[in-house]
Amino acid sequence: MSTATTRPPESRYGRSSDARADRTLKVVGTVLGAALLALIGWFAYHYVAQSGISGEVITFETGEDAVKVHLEVHKDAGVDGYCTVRSQSEDGAEVGRADFRFSGDRTRFDQVVTLRTKAPGSTAELLGCHTD
Repeated sequence: MSTATTRPPESRYGRSSDARADRTLKVVGTVLGAALLALIGWFAYHYVAQSGISGEVITFETGEDAVKVHLEVHKDAGVDGYCTVRSQSEDGAEVGRADFRFSGDRTRFDQVVTLRTKAPGSTAELLGCHTD
């Protein structure tokens, strides 16, 4: 005893419209995925390769009206820029923010800077470094 099938033979009538729709969706998905990867790569390249200055907070020491911040800054030779540092109080309110300039031919700065605050600060955070 054999069972009857409800599908017509593909060799006789061609592919169904569902198969064509599936193939179209796969092609569109592949193209959109490749475009998204290219966009992410472009942003990553400009974020990493085009940045002429970068910094890092090594340590900080809090006080009543100032925070001493030990910054390590790396930059390209001949590039001038600045790094923005902020301090927050225990409750999260910003109590100080300042830009510290780094210029000259040196490519590495290891410097302690003083950030004045309007209340006792409990943190020191590097917000970012930018070229002029």
